[in-house]
Amino acid sequence: MMLRLACAQINPTVGDLAGNQARILHYLRRAQEAKVDVVLFPELAVCGYPPEDLLLKPHFIRSCEESLYRISEHVHDIIAVIGTPILDDDVYNAAAVCAEGEVNEIYRKNHLPNYGVFDERRYFAAGDEALVVNVGDAVLGLTVCEDIWIADGPQNDCVGSGGAQLILNISASPFHAQKTQERERMLRQRALDNGTYVVFCNTIGGQDELVFDGASCVIDHEGNIIGRASAFEEELLVVDVDPEAVIRARLRDGRHREWAAASRAIGRVVDEIAVPLESKGMRSLARERIQPVPDDITLILAALEVGLRDYVHKNGFEEVTLGISGGVDSALVAAVACRALGAENVHGIFMPSKYSSSDSMEDAEELAANFNFALATIPIFQAVEAFDEMLSDAFAGQTPDVTEENIQARIRGVILMAHSNKFRRLVLATGNKTEMSVGYATLYGDMCGAFAPVKDVSKLQIYALCERINTLAGRDLIPRRILTKAPTAELRENQKDTDSLPPYEELDRILSCYIEEEMSYDQIIAEGFDAATVVRVIRLVNSSEYKRRQAPPGVKVSPLALGKDRRIPITNHFGRVEVPSAIPVNAPQRDTPAKS
Repeated sequence: MMLRLACAQINPTVGDLAGNQARILHYLRRAQEAKVDVVLFPELAVCGYPPEDLLLKPHFIRSCEESLYRISEHVHDIIAVIGTPILDDDVYNAAAVCAEGEVNEIYRKNHLPNYGVFDERRYFAAGDEALVVNVGDAVLGLTVCEDIWIADGPQNDCVGSGGAQLILNISASPFHAQKTQERERMLRQRALDNGTYVVFCNTIGGQDELVFDGASCVIDHEGNIIGRASAFEEELLVVDVDPEAVIRARLRDGRHREWAAASRAIGRVVDEIAVPLESKGMRSLARERIQPVPDDITLILAALEVGLRDYVHKNGFEEVTLGISGGVDSALVAAVACRALGAENVHGIFMPSKYSSSDSMEDAEELAANFNFALATIPIFQAVEAFDEMLSDAFAGQTPDVTEENIQARIRGVILMAHSNKFRRLVLATGNKTEMSVGYATLYGDMCGAFAPVKDVSKLQIYALCERINTLAGRDLIPRRILTKAPTAELRENQKDTDSLPPYEELDRILSCYIEEEMSYDQIIAEGFDAATVVRVIRLVNSSEYKRRQAPPGVKVSPLALGKDRRIPITNHFGRVEVPSAIPVNAPQRDTPAKS
């Protein structure tokens, strides 16, 4: 008997129970029309993931349960596995099995992740039983997200004790570079280890700093991909599987018999429920659908677009505004915003000072013309002069320094926020991960904004993403000069970023070692970097934690982002680098210049 499965890869919104219910019912109807036997919905699809401290409100969980039971009333001639929180003796992250208009059984997630961006032990109790479901002659084992990442997780009990031929996994697995490929390698290994089909249904969409890539897939018992959904798109992936193929393979393989016997000896109690399978009559085989996994730059670009679009729209906005400097960072943010929201909803403001070059103005205007977004020019000369005059007595006898540079950035921030208030446009900050790591940003200046789309994108990745956008367009939408001129904040005469920072090619590599790989000073030096440069970079990173704590959220695209992934105390003396007297090191500034 062929079994038809569907992964409903949907984009729920945290807390929008009515909207999520409507979305689930829409895809349920599509699955019913496709004569699907079993349809999967993602982890916590009823409420969205992660609901965080909403889970501490009993009335929120009860509302989720009410929504689940309303959904179950529509489940006929099909079986639906739906992610939801459940309040029993405690709160559980659960998969509800619905059929014949009711909730038949609840599986409670066994393994609760508590690392990186995950904080599930704060909210949930762990389940301690596996669960298999008999659907006709097929036996399906249930798991939720982290369960299947654990090599000896509940899928082993489902197979060894329950005889499961298919392992179903509903997930809310966040994206970062290489995650899609890493996750699929793991799923293929689980299929091979257990000699089962693995059906993985992931959520998509942006939720604050997290973005979910979907890429749901079905893998056969030999580790072959037989179905894969698109990345970052809602869709219904329908795949036909043959559970009897698993039985035939097991009968030929004595190793599995020995493994299953050992598993039964140590396995936990396994509940079995039988859900009737309605005859679907004659139906042709589902069309094979295996979407390719794009390369990392393409996936990162898609993640930035989905993360920005969902942050804007889910928070009730339509339009955005941002400062356009004629530099590469603001160019990329503008391009991503136009691709995600439509150029008609993007408003740029060029705010020249006496240090702004004619090249910057020309590049800003060309960028706006190429993408067809509105660009206003608001000079800040008069405001700067007014501040100079107001502060002239207080600063008498003082040499101009970074203070005057940051005043320019803060004036620009005030202008952007004024436009936000007047026109109800959400302000986008344009700082990147490299700058935020070393504090090359001005509080209440270029750090102003509700969302920072490229906050987790390194400077070198900024350039790569710009090149990809131009390649996709078949022409230089982002002007070539923006990509070739030396980066500069243009806050003083002839200023270059390299006046304050090491070259980005070197800086990004050191930052990767220190932040993402968490190497010590000595370990980074052993990689061949200049000792004085390493000391300087580490000091800049350590002294800028207070800034990062005040930065707007942004899309997480790296394995370790400067947010929930990295929680370093602001007041912190560990990691201070004792510098040998032979190594000259410039003292870091607490508020270094910002991009214009």
